[in-house]
Amino acid sequence: MKNIFTYSTAFVLGLALVATPDADAQQFSKRKQYNSVGFSLNAVNYFGDVTPVTNFTSLRLGATRVGAGVSITRRFYPRLSGRFALSYGRISGDDKLAADPNDPDARYRYNRNMSFRNDIVEASGVAIFDLIENRNNYLKRPDFVPYVFAGVAGFYHNPKGLAGPNAPGLKNGEYVALAQLKTEGQASAYGKTQIAIPFGGGIRYRINRNFDASLEIGWRKTFTDYLDDVGGRYASKFSTPQQAYFGGGNPTASATVGGGGTYETGGGLTRSRTDFPGFDTPGELRGDKGNKTDWYIVTGVSLNYILTPRIKNPKFR
Repeated sequence: MKNIFTYSTAFVLGLALVATPDADAQQFSKRKQYNSVGFSLNAVNYFGDVTPVTNFTSLRLGATRVGAGVSITRRFYPRLSGRFALSYGRISGDDKLAADPNDPDARYRYNRNMSFRNDIVEASGVAIFDLIENRNNYLKRPDFVPYVFAGVAGFYHNPKGLAGPNAPGLKNGEYVALAQLKTEGQASAYGKTQIAIPFGGGIRYRINRNFDASLEIGWRKTFTDYLDDVGGRYASKFSTPQQAYFGGGNPTASATVGGGGTYETGGGLTRSRTDFPGFDTPGELRGDKGNKTDWYIVTGVSLNYILTPRIKNPKFR
């Protein structure tokens, strides 16, 4: 499924090109075009390294967070509209809740004990292709219209880790920005501003003359593996105690709790190193080598208000 975003984008753009020849442009004149503004309430989740299974299809419903957005949409042709939107949402993950300690394939992640939250602010522009066309003005639009969409988005993100009671120099329960800590020993911090490919579909319902409601689900294919601050290997050394604490490796540098080979990482729980010896050896994988990029998914209900256009009656001579 990793190429689904490519096919979806090509599909929508291809339909747009087919559906908007010159004849359509002439028949669907400017007096039938209109704008609408909308507000959406969203449920936001993510696919990545801190999920029950590290692949595209795995998410934990308990990690779903609420988001919101505003948009403006312009109808250009009988099937084609363009939408610009601004949205905010939070994603989160927690190994102690997502990973099953009794599953041989998940014990590694359970012992890794990573947790994070990440607030995402997104600006997007998409093309919307209606599966039912409307060659008339907004007053005669269909009651139900399924649609698909694809486009491009830019977003700002800043993953944070939760400090436990033994976090060095931090308050218990404090969230700490992780990018600048370079928890995997990176030479430089990863970028907080990134590009994504949004695509998906939905159904729109006409409430009355000026209002539409819609239910939509959209995936965001990103080009970063650090929405969750996990993407590479355990660092060979740490420069600060906080870097070691949230990096989760290097037994000599990690914050220890009570001796006896136990340790604490970001999130505040302790683990015994005898449960999974050597899993955090410097140079060992910290993230899933087969999962090169993270995704987030937005499922939303929106209300759109049509800005009533001036409809000029044709002149007869």
